[in-house]
Amino acid sequence: MLAQVKSGGILGIDGYIIDVEVDVFPSLPLFNIVGLPDSAVKESKERVRTAIINSEFEFSEKYRLTVNLAPADVKKEGASLDLPIAVGILIATRQIRVKSLQEYVIVGELSLDGSIRPIKGCISIALAASGAGIKGMLIPKANAQEASVVEGIEVYPVNTLMEVARFLSGELEIEQYKVDINKIFSRDTQDYPDFGEVGGQEHVKRALEVAAAGGHNVLMIGPPGSGKTMLARRVPSVLPDFVLCEAIEVTKIYSIMGLLPRGKALLTTRPFRAPHHTISDAGLVGGGHNPKPGEVSLSHHGVLFLDELPEFSRKVLESMRQPLEDKVVTISRANGRLSFPSNFMLISAMNPCPCGYLTDSSRECTCSPIQIQKYLSKISGPLLDRIDIHIDVPRVSYDDLAHHHDNRCSNDMRQRINCARGIQSQRFNDNGIYTNSQMNARHIKKYCQINEKGGEMLRNVIDKLGFSARAYDRILKVSRTIADLEGSPAISESHISEAIQYRSLDREWWKM
Repeated sequence: MLAQVKSGGILGIDGYIIDVEVDVFPSLPLFNIVGLPDSAVKESKERVRTAIINSEFEFSEKYRLTVNLAPADVKKEGASLDLPIAVGILIATRQIRVKSLQEYVIVGELSLDGSIRPIKGCISIALAASGAGIKGMLIPKANAQEASVVEGIEVYPVNTLMEVARFLSGELEIEQYKVDINKIFSRDTQDYPDFGEVGGQEHVKRALEVAAAGGHNVLMIGPPGSGKTMLARRVPSVLPDFVLCEAIEVTKIYSIMGLLPRGKALLTTRPFRAPHHTISDAGLVGGGHNPKPGEVSLSHHGVLFLDELPEFSRKVLESMRQPLEDKVVTISRANGRLSFPSNFMLISAMNPCPCGYLTDSSRECTCSPIQIQKYLSKISGPLLDRIDIHIDVPRVSYDDLAHHHDNRCSNDMRQRINCARGIQSQRFNDNGIYTNSQMNARHIKKYCQINEKGGEMLRNVIDKLGFSARAYDRILKVSRTIADLEGSPAISESHISEAIQYRSLDREWWKM
């Protein structure tokens, strides 16, 4: 007898529907799985056999079992197909009778006692099932919350293979699992540290506010102990709140990687990732034999912080150029291509020289000009070209540490940033972009027009201060963001002047 069960799998970060076909034929005992299964799927034979027996069903040795996983040309990974294979065998051997299984997607990993373990990427499979017009899902109880945030799909949590069999045969009713999206967003609050806790560094806070308002990438340069890491960790506290579509995109990535916290339906706070400088290029941008998302994708719609930037290998840093430019990582292998989203804000930090004290007034630098040049040259021009703001972070004085006031707290900054983002959203409504940092040459020409005095100021900067031509567009983008923070439709000389201050690495005194 032939049985067909709908299930789901993961390709990249997206789900797709798998048809599990089970054929039972009286013959010498044989259990074969075809359809490009990986090792975990092949090993399901033993889990399924034992789980069926321990669930008080029969697994006869008088049959030849053939399981086909369609589409057959896509590799199947993981243990989420255990449950649909077991259900298919029970239907094919007529141990349970059902009218139709075409309205349900069934996924889950089986334990040897017949209980059902949670799987990775359940929200992606739920999205695929909803898009295919499927009525409901039978999924592990631990995955019920994340799957139930998807509209248009009924979620039925199950604990054991016996529960599934009784539900499908009409002997047991299982209550549909539902969540309140508004309650999830209202209950989860951001717990990031506040900028008001940082003494001094008001000009750096201002630069980070501008960066967050326009989605600009930032490089902070300063001696050890000046507060670069402390400031970077507070950037997520001023970013705009998540909307549902952003939360679902990020939750998909974390679910597939097995990083979604237990009992969490959605990630409702923006991610902050700070990988160590020993990370590989595959760890940063994604990859591997079976490609998985890297840190740039785990930072999607959030912040990626790279401390001690020159300590990262040149190969790793150069691998970021595509995701910084395209907001997506494309990984090609012999058996296909996968794309992972990577729309993140890059915050990086570095010392001004190998010893770290070139710009420190209280310590003497022991580095030679050649050492300084070699140190700075570890960061290539094309990578710097994708960083809009370079800001000096000097050592904080005692007075600032001991008597600082909360002049620039995260809540006030976030309100101003939300207003600026609202202006940009209206401006780019029909352009397919969302922030000033994403503007190309055509957008800059249209939205960053400056008056004669502003043009003269930029001409002097490029000619006298030695700024590179690539800094021109960056200055205009940042100027546009500063104007948006002030609610100004036009870019004035003061906006351009402030933006010029955020180009530290373009100044001649860095080029020893």
